[in-house]
Amino acid sequence: MRTRIALCAGILLSLAGTLGAQGSTTWIAPNGGKWSMPSNWAGGLLPSAQVKAFFNGPSECVVDGADAAAWQIDLAGGPLKIVKGGTLTVVDWFILGYQAEDVGDNAGRLEVYDGGVLDCKVRLYVGYRAEGFLTIYEGGTVNIHTQTLGVGQQPGGNGVVQLEGGTLNFLDGTSAQSLNLTTAGAKANIDCRGGAMILRDTPENRAYLTRVIGEKKITAYGGVGAVVVDPNETRGKLTVRGVHPFQPSPRDDGAAPVGQVELKWIPPDPCTPGQPVPVDVYFTDDLEALQQFSDPAAIRVVTQKAVTSVAVQTQPKKRYYWAVDSYVGSDKDPVLGPIFSFISDNLPPTVDAGANIVTWLQNGSRTGMLDATIADDGGAASCTAQWKVVTEPNQATAIIKTPKAEDTGITLLATGRYVLQLDVSDGEYTGSDTVTINVYGNSCEAAKSVPGYQPLVGDLNGDCRVDDLDLALLQENWLKDNSLTGDWVRLN
Repeated sequence: MRTRIALCAGILLSLAGTLGAQGSTTWIAPNGGKWSMPSNWAGGLLPSAQVKAFFNGPSECVVDGADAAAWQIDLAGGPLKIVKGGTLTVVDWFILGYQAEDVGDNAGRLEVYDGGVLDCKVRLYVGYRAEGFLTIYEGGTVNIHTQTLGVGQQPGGNGVVQLEGGTLNFLDGTSAQSLNLTTAGAKANIDCRGGAMILRDTPENRAYLTRVIGEKKITAYGGVGAVVVDPNETRGKLTVRGVHPFQPSPRDDGAAPVGQVELKWIPPDPCTPGQPVPVDVYFTDDLEALQQFSDPAAIRVVTQKAVTSVAVQTQPKKRYYWAVDSYVGSDKDPVLGPIFSFISDNLPPTVDAGANIVTWLQNGSRTGMLDATIADDGGAASCTAQWKVVTEPNQATAIIKTPKAEDTGITLLATGRYVLQLDVSDGEYTGSDTVTINVYGNSCEAAKSVPGYQPLVGDLNGDCRVDDLDLALLQENWLKDNSLTGDWVRLN
């Protein structure tokens, strides 16, 4: 059986709930079952936004409906699985591994699969005082709306988060430092194996990510890959991804266009320098076929060839899986690589609303051009564009000449900060980007706002020019001396 095994290369918060809870219920289905079945819960009482849910041992619970909810969840055992079409909303806290005895088979286990969504309205703890395991698979989504994610939150806690694809979102209401992985006496790890962790771009998050990545509390592909923090992928966000040494293309858990797709990778170093590295490459839309490996010949697209790419064919709306096994010249050949995945789909338009702008009013207004760039796999001409005003100093102070044009004129009638958004649709998906325009009262104020501004030598009155006014100030103070006198000055 294959698993996602990587190629080896040498503010503590009170848990007291707020007002609103109206009782609790316990999962009692020893052989597993669906969340939505009342008979699987004590007294037939389903959890809800007012009802707390307890899990006390190993028994699979499946969320496959869009309306599952709980006030709080104390998860020991499980696994609790959120599958395609399933959405679970937790109003207050959600804890995996609350009590000290929640270890081994009784450890809290949560798995979010392709098309499954967990919405944590407040905070999520993985391995609070015991063992907790959260796995987010390709296409799964976990949203944290406020406060934090604590992994190994209390002494004795052991929390493990695996991003096997999917997305872990820290939304705009979360704390400036959205993570806690460094409690003394606890163990914590987030391992990125595809997908992304997306946090607010705050100084606190930047500093903390630098710290915990350096301490190897956030790793990639079991420690053989690199953890990359990108502040540019989404404006105002920090996107954390793991990159495997193979640097697969398409990106693990990424997207590719429909039709012919070229799989590319960087081979590992051979045991004997300079020798070629033959590979076997497997490609399929059936994950189980690759994991179980019962008929490898049926899914093999390269057999022991020293190549770094291969072309495959894809169909719309399908997820594909592939793996590269390497012959590096050791007695363990072939060395099994991890399973990468991507979805084949029409890709959303790529939108660049242009660089941010600094300008100033002239005669009470300023007119200029919005210069955007649009790209789409079906051709930019097939897309529809729409500009809109997100933020302006006063209502109706931004007038867009042609809102449906890619490039258009705009007139601004007041000083202040304007944020404009361009939405581009290809009929199925929409891509968006924003541009910020800061408008000042005059050109000198605008110049001073530009990062790195240096005043001119001799600009004594700070008006961005050296002229007779500065000379008059110099003459007025010529030969004056305000240096200290005497040799012993007492300060009050």
